[in-house]
Amino acid sequence: MSSSKNKTILTIDDEYLIRETISDYLEELGYKVIQAENGRAGIDVFRSQKPDMVLVDLRMPEMDGLDVLSIICKESPQTPIIMVSGTGILQDAIDAIRKGAWDYVSKPIQDMAVLDYAVTRSLERAELLRENEIYKQRLEEKVHQRTKELEKSNAQLRSTLEDIVESLSILTEKRDPYTSGHQKRVSVLAALIAQEMGLSEEEITAIRFAGQLHDIGKIYVPAEFLSKPTRLDEEEMAVIRKHSVVGYEILKNIQFPWPIAETIHQHHERMDGSGYPQGLTDSDILLDAKIIAIADVVEAMSSHRPYRPALGVEKALDEIRKNQGKFYCMDCSNALLRLFEKKRNLLFDLLYS
Repeated sequence: MSSSKNKTILTIDDEYLIRETISDYLEELGYKVIQAENGRAGIDVFRSQKPDMVLVDLRMPEMDGLDVLSIICKESPQTPIIMVSGTGILQDAIDAIRKGAWDYVSKPIQDMAVLDYAVTRSLERAELLRENEIYKQRLEEKVHQRTKELEKSNAQLRSTLEDIVESLSILTEKRDPYTSGHQKRVSVLAALIAQEMGLSEEEITAIRFAGQLHDIGKIYVPAEFLSKPTRLDEEEMAVIRKHSVVGYEILKNIQFPWPIAETIHQHHERMDGSGYPQGLTDSDILLDAKIIAIADVVEAMSSHRPYRPALGVEKALDEIRKNQGKFYCMDCSNALLRLFEKKRNLLFDLLYS
């Protein structure tokens, strides 16, 4: 794999004859060889010439081979280093390999083919590592580019979903002008509750979207029921209660990245099973639906309806306090009550806007 052409090898040895012998042999194989007579000089040459490989003697005056090895490994860990030693002690070889040497050759070198093999193998390994690094960088670039494309696509999808939700919300309010702005206010309040509970941005977005559509099923409720100036009778209420099922049917085939349809289906369920349409209890109700249920009650009680005047925010909060843990999720209720302690004026402005 590795070609000797254009490969430069630095040999560092305090013995001139050994340097020359090694250099002559490697040059015959086609390598360019540069020399240094001691460790300090070798480091200087390495830094200025940037060789492809280093052969370094273990025992030298001024700076020994292990010190040279440590410096080069720190500055250029991808450069192969072969330790050459005349001591013939196994522990020297072990220490050198542990400190970063790629191979170890004993001198005097009786068979130069041993050196050739060590050099060739180390250069091939270095080439493989370089190719792997290039491949890794290119892969990371492709992943980064693909991630950017996906982020752009997701942003476009999010924008489209925003438009769809807004259009459907407006459609609902056209059918029920007396609750104009109700879904939007529920959406904002529910998102604030979710934020107070420490939910993620993605979860908050899902709750905001579901809140803005929670009454979409009312487009199938007769207009005279929605605007009736007196309380609805049982038959009329039975029709009204179908709106969560109708909302689910409308939205279930839209590919939202969150359980929007299921949340809308459950937003009138209660913790004790007294809600509708399925009579679900605590753990069977989605957290998103629990949050929207509380926001829906507070907004509805705070607002005017055709059959009654607004009851006010304080009565709405009393309703939540009185029935938290029974009708309404305890954690969600506590988050709502904390919100009103922290942002009372802001929330009053929201509910009376």
